[in-house]
Amino acid sequence: MKNKFITLVVVLVGGVLCLNAQKNTRPNVIVVLADDIGTGDISEYRKLHSNNIILETPNIDKLAQRGVMFTNAHAPAALCATSRYGIMTGNGCHQSPLPWGIWSSYAPSAFTSDQLTLGRLMQKADYNTGFFGKWHLGMSFPEKGNPNKIYKERRGKAMELDVDITKIVAGGPNYNGFDYSFTLPAGVQDVPYAVYENSRWLPLEKDSKIDVINREKMAKLHVKLDKDEGLGDSNWDPHNIGPLLANKGVSFIKKNANKSKPFFMYYCSQAVHKPHTPSKELNGVKIAGTTPSKHMDMIKELDVQVGMLIEQLKKEGVYENTVFVFTSDNGGLLVDKNTAKSGHKVSDIYRGAKNQPYEGGHRVPFIVSWPKELKNNIVHKPALGLDIMATLAAITHTKIDKGQAVDSYNLLPILKNPKSDDIHSFLIVQGGAGKQGIIIEGDWKLIVNFDKKDKTWKNRIPVSLFNLKENIGEKESGNHINNPKYKEKVKELFDKYNHYRDTKEPTGKHI
Repeated sequence: MKNKFITLVVVLVGGVLCLNAQKNTRPNVIVVLADDIGTGDISEYRKLHSNNIILETPNIDKLAQRGVMFTNAHAPAALCATSRYGIMTGNGCHQSPLPWGIWSSYAPSAFTSDQLTLGRLMQKADYNTGFFGKWHLGMSFPEKGNPNKIYKERRGKAMELDVDITKIVAGGPNYNGFDYSFTLPAGVQDVPYAVYENSRWLPLEKDSKIDVINREKMAKLHVKLDKDEGLGDSNWDPHNIGPLLANKGVSFIKKNANKSKPFFMYYCSQAVHKPHTPSKELNGVKIAGTTPSKHMDMIKELDVQVGMLIEQLKKEGVYENTVFVFTSDNGGLLVDKNTAKSGHKVSDIYRGAKNQPYEGGHRVPFIVSWPKELKNNIVHKPALGLDIMATLAAITHTKIDKGQAVDSYNLLPILKNPKSDDIHSFLIVQGGAGKQGIIIEGDWKLIVNFDKKDKTWKNRIPVSLFNLKENIGEKESGNHINNPKYKEKVKELFDKYNHYRDTKEPTGKHI
């Protein structure tokens, strides 16, 4: 009897160990979303079209060299907050209640409580989830002196000072599927100028207090505010935010690697959005002043941040079985004088930049590395930032319910077999503040202008038709919008765009 009991215990313990071993075979997942990075900012992409490389990005390049590199990938929009909504939900921007939405830190959350987000998907898949960096999707703070009342944002020139910024009480990462968060509500670009750990203000120094961050104070730190003056940490210095963010990310990997549950990290870097405030040094690498411009210093800092995450994965022995996605929220920035003078091409061979409807505004780097499962390949077929959701669902064998992530397409078939035709047949994205819609099908791209005065967004006209195979630079001499020969092509694409924009019919595929 005693021997039978021992045998039973051994079998049960062995079963538990096997179960844990099975759990440990699931990949960890890191998604890095850069801020305002164009394809030409990443040297591995620039090398596809030029030998004149002004700035190398060795860590991101190595990801591409060991992973799948998409050359025809697009952000959901040419502007950051709108695009971040799409990436977080797998829904096209037009599915949002605010299709052109820019969510300030004091605006209500972009998400409903029953809406699938990347965090909620990965919690459903039984992952430990962590959010790092720029949120920019709305959240709630209490009124100052009235903790039971939510502060309502005010539009105007006056500073918003009657808000208690010491705690996020709704709408932030911890309320949308992330177990842990280290949050910059609006990156380094806007109020509040503070960082939050698990929804609580994290003082930057021992003597930190809530103070007014104004242009005069920032000028002393050689910082030009990109947006509003307002409340923040009295020790706010955006030069220090990149290192702080990167080290928090490294700590998360160290803490969560090799646990019974795998981890999911959504790392939204502050780089390279303005103000351009590079750190002096990061991970032993000198940053500030080592490239032709502060803008390019920030690209270098981003690359070092990515390198730090990869280095820690390797230290923990989990790099080979980690899915690592790198992309950007929109195309690169219109360049400053020093960047332009250097010869660095933010948008590579493409026309335009952030906030514009041309390829440079929404075409982005998109790299998926998973050394254990994926071979190195370059894929020229279309992909969208929206596709991260359905792809992670496929990798983790997690079902997406009907009505969720409706425009997200599972890229796993093409990741494993680049010859696969299981991919988008057309793309719908949008421009920026100019209010443009875009449809791309095959070689053809139609740009549609919306009437800004018509808040129903029904009044729209097609303004550009380009054949990207013949005219990848979208030169106006090749704009066929008024060419009678292409009248039917304009109508075909315009009708198709209007149908999907107005009916909100799903365009994704989850399985």
